[in-house]
Amino acid sequence: MAPPVPSPPRVARRPLTVACCLMLLLSWSCPALGKKKLYIGALFPMSGGWPGGQACLPAARMALNLVNRRSDILPDYELELIHYDSMCDPGQATKLLYDLLYTEPIKVLLLPGCSSVSTLVAEAARMWNLIVLSYGSSSPALSNRQRFPTFFRTHPSATLHNPTRVQLFQKWKWTKIATIQQTTEVFTSTLDDLEERVKEAGIEISVRQSFLTDPAVAVKNLKRQDARIIVGLFYETEARKVFCEVYKEKLYGKKHVWFLIGWYADNWFKIHDPSINCTAEQMTEAVEGHVTTEIVMLNPETVRGASNLTSQEFLAQLMSELGGKNPEETGGFQEAPLAYDAIWAMALALNKTVGPLRAKGRRLEDFNYNNRDITAEIYRALNTSSFEGVSGHVVFDAQGSRMAWTLIEQLQGGSYKKIGYYDSTKGNLSWYGNDKWIGPGPPADQTVVIEEFRYLSQKLFVSVSVFAGLGILLGIVCLTFNIYNSNVRYIQNSQPYLNNITAVGCMMALAAVFPLGIDGLHVARRQFPVVCQFRLWLLGLGFSLAYGSMFTKIWWVHTVFTKKEDKKDKRKHLEPFKLYATVGVLLGVDVLSLMIWQIVDPLHITVEKFTREAPKGDLDVLIQPLLEHCSSEKMNTWLGVVYGYKGLLLLLGIFLAYETKSISTEKINDHRAVGMAIYNVAVLCMITAPVTMILTSQQDASFAFASLAIVFSVYITLVVLFVPKMRRLITRGEWQSDAQETMKTGSSTNNNDEEKSRQLERENKELQKIIQEKEERVSELRSQLTERQALRSRRRPSAASATVAAGNQNHSSQSPQYHQHPSDPKSLVPPPGYPAPSTDNHAPLPPSFSTATSLYQTADAKMGRNNCHTGRLQLLYK
Repeated sequence: MAPPVPSPPRVARRPLTVACCLMLLLSWSCPALGKKKLYIGALFPMSGGWPGGQACLPAARMALNLVNRRSDILPDYELELIHYDSMCDPGQATKLLYDLLYTEPIKVLLLPGCSSVSTLVAEAARMWNLIVLSYGSSSPALSNRQRFPTFFRTHPSATLHNPTRVQLFQKWKWTKIATIQQTTEVFTSTLDDLEERVKEAGIEISVRQSFLTDPAVAVKNLKRQDARIIVGLFYETEARKVFCEVYKEKLYGKKHVWFLIGWYADNWFKIHDPSINCTAEQMTEAVEGHVTTEIVMLNPETVRGASNLTSQEFLAQLMSELGGKNPEETGGFQEAPLAYDAIWAMALALNKTVGPLRAKGRRLEDFNYNNRDITAEIYRALNTSSFEGVSGHVVFDAQGSRMAWTLIEQLQGGSYKKIGYYDSTKGNLSWYGNDKWIGPGPPADQTVVIEEFRYLSQKLFVSVSVFAGLGILLGIVCLTFNIYNSNVRYIQNSQPYLNNITAVGCMMALAAVFPLGIDGLHVARRQFPVVCQFRLWLLGLGFSLAYGSMFTKIWWVHTVFTKKEDKKDKRKHLEPFKLYATVGVLLGVDVLSLMIWQIVDPLHITVEKFTREAPKGDLDVLIQPLLEHCSSEKMNTWLGVVYGYKGLLLLLGIFLAYETKSISTEKINDHRAVGMAIYNVAVLCMITAPVTMILTSQQDASFAFASLAIVFSVYITLVVLFVPKMRRLITRGEWQSDAQETMKTGSSTNNNDEEKSRQLERENKELQKIIQEKEERVSELRSQLTERQALRSRRRPSAASATVAAGNQNHSSQSPQYHQHPSDPKSLVPPPGYPAPSTDNHAPLPPSFSTATSLYQTADAKMGRNNCHTGRLQLLYK
């Protein structure tokens, strides 16, 4: 059996135990000179959508070192940072938060970065009574005290960008914008706030696009909707994807402006990214000229704050901590002052709680996740914090968000240039005036639409006006001629007063051509309705007077000469006032209808818009053609009534003119000319009215058709009615009136008797011609009779009787109307101066001999210059 192993001496083990205890004590107390440690749990995103931890973590360490060396801040405590890489991923942050909370030691505060991670941490932290202070969270959703009761942040809310953006929109006179966002809560909340603010400012968000990972479709939609001013809300990695698509869709340049978040790295668009297939040069071209709004994260003034460092001294030390890394390639470099001031705000708040806690018998090292009193003291201290930091004055609002200025920068030539600051608390914009644009100036928020009125061609208007003016002069000449010669019988028989009305109506219709061609080029807009009234009344009354007087003439002729004989005789003596009354009725109907139209539905200006036209050249403008019209609410209804009434009159006039074309009357000796004028006016009006309604959108063609129809109608009417009268009076010399002719000849014979005398002379001459023809016929018959008597005297009595009977039968076939019955004794009476035939076997003489002879004697005995009766004239004609 082996001997037992002896135990080591007790004295030999004691020095070892004491040495271990001393070493352990030294390891906990010597570095901090006996200070108690307070642990801070931090999440720094070293990669991911926003790798802000690359610069923010060194800045936080710098602040911790300074705080721990200060004897006036937490002299009995040492702050220690326990941090992890959250990768700006909420899923990863959830695991890391679990590790922080359930792994010793206890953390007094939490220091997250990245909005999505801070949202998760802040919402869970209240369950462990932890204060959360973020250095890099801008989500507006975090400004909710009910949801995040223990949350503070030195990074201002993203909504602080929105007042600055609205101010810039108003400065550059933009009223229409578009947005594209990454589908995360921070950007959705920011965009909701922006939508409310731009709505209050009268600015429209015309296009709103979002994407999760691939922005290709969203960018194409922006291109399709012609977006010009675009606000982009997304993280840096997605920003590179967006602008690669922007380059492909050519959604950049002098017609577009992009508004981005300002906390990207300065060279974010040059960083190689395997997820995109665009080169650095292409990305640089696409992002040129974009504007960023960024919270002022570095104090522009040279002041020493709580850390006893100026902002420039801080940057110098930070560059030393980064080891010479390029700041543009270091994520979170711009937010580094916020992380630095977050540590100082935390330290100052903890320092402020030491006294109140000691008064309550509490200590900071007594903090645990169930102790609400210490949490309340820390919350109260942070809520009242106010100090100068390297990022500026640090103060928190009621929602725990930082109050700060906004820096406005623009990418010019591949680098960012400061172009202004905006203080949203005071609404003060400090502008440097060094903004630079690819084009001549800030682009338009949409394609500039220039309204351009279409006016009537002045050459056409002047040409037609000249013809109209000459027509008015012609009307004046015709009216003067008709008035001057109104006592001439030929003029009197044409109803000169109706012709005067026709001439006046023609001149009024021609006068309507001038307001018909007047548009907005000649008169102001407020005076245009007056021009519309002139057009309507001049044309309407002119037509009523001119056509109404002609229609009255043709109506009267048709009424008188197409009725039965008894009624015709009664109506041949129609009083002139009835003609004028008919014209008055037609004129009254027009006046009444026009007055009702103007009272119920007056004319006003309407503007017709046409398809927009692109001008020549690469101009970002479109021409919007406009055309002014005279119109009313129920224009088509009124035109239908007027055109229907006038159309019926025109059709009835054509019918009456056709029916009376072969009638001749002395009462209205120019009714055929009136009928011809009615034909022309009706045809022109019926063609022009529908054509002008179709061509209303073509001002030149519509005016040309309407005005030329008026001019031609008037010219034809005046020429047809008045020129023949002028020609007759000139060629026949019938210029004098009855009184002038009486004074010249000294005769007291009235004009009516002279006219009857001349008519009787003409009738006598015609009768003499007829008598001469009858005499020639009688002579011929006498010669035939003589020959037959000589022939009968040489033949036998029986043969002679047969011959005479055949002659009687032959003669009877030639003049059947004068044949008498053989038993009539008068048929056997020979003509005067001729011997009576023998009674035996002799046939009676032809009855035409006695009839022609008696006619000759009667006409010869009673014919004279002034002794011819119209009753006998009818007999002679028969």
